[in-house]
Amino acid sequence: MRRWRDGRGRMTVHGDGEGEAVVTVPLEVATSYRARTKGLLGRDSVDGALLLSPASGIHTFRMRIPIDVAYLTRDLTVLAVRTMRPGRLGRPRLRARHVLEAEAGAMAGWGMKAGARVTVETGPPAGPEASG
Repeated sequence: MRRWRDGRGRMTVHGDGEGEAVVTVPLEVATSYRARTKGLLGRDSVDGALLLSPASGIHTFRMRIPIDVAYLTRDLTVLAVRTMRPGRLGRPRLRARHVLEAEAGAMAGWGMKAGARVTVETGPPAGPEASG
């Protein structure tokens, strides 16, 4: 099983195998309880996407902007993509292990839809030990 840490990286959307273009976008990774709980709360925009892991569902209470939500399996295959307005509760997905969040409309532009595959690359952990 993947073990990511809170931080930054990039995500590549590979499409669903039907000749779709490959798209790479900036990514924030939220794996700690604190980072997952905060998510996109209080933000007016998102640079790329936010990966919540582990997660199978989300809510948009106290959010300022509508968002796209993609539910991912353990092997990072997209189960479903939904757009959610602020103040909504998303139904948890049974097979979802990770959730991606982005500004509303962004995922369609990336070709992210059910069946698409994504890969995630993260940088070295942040902190004093990473600068040596």
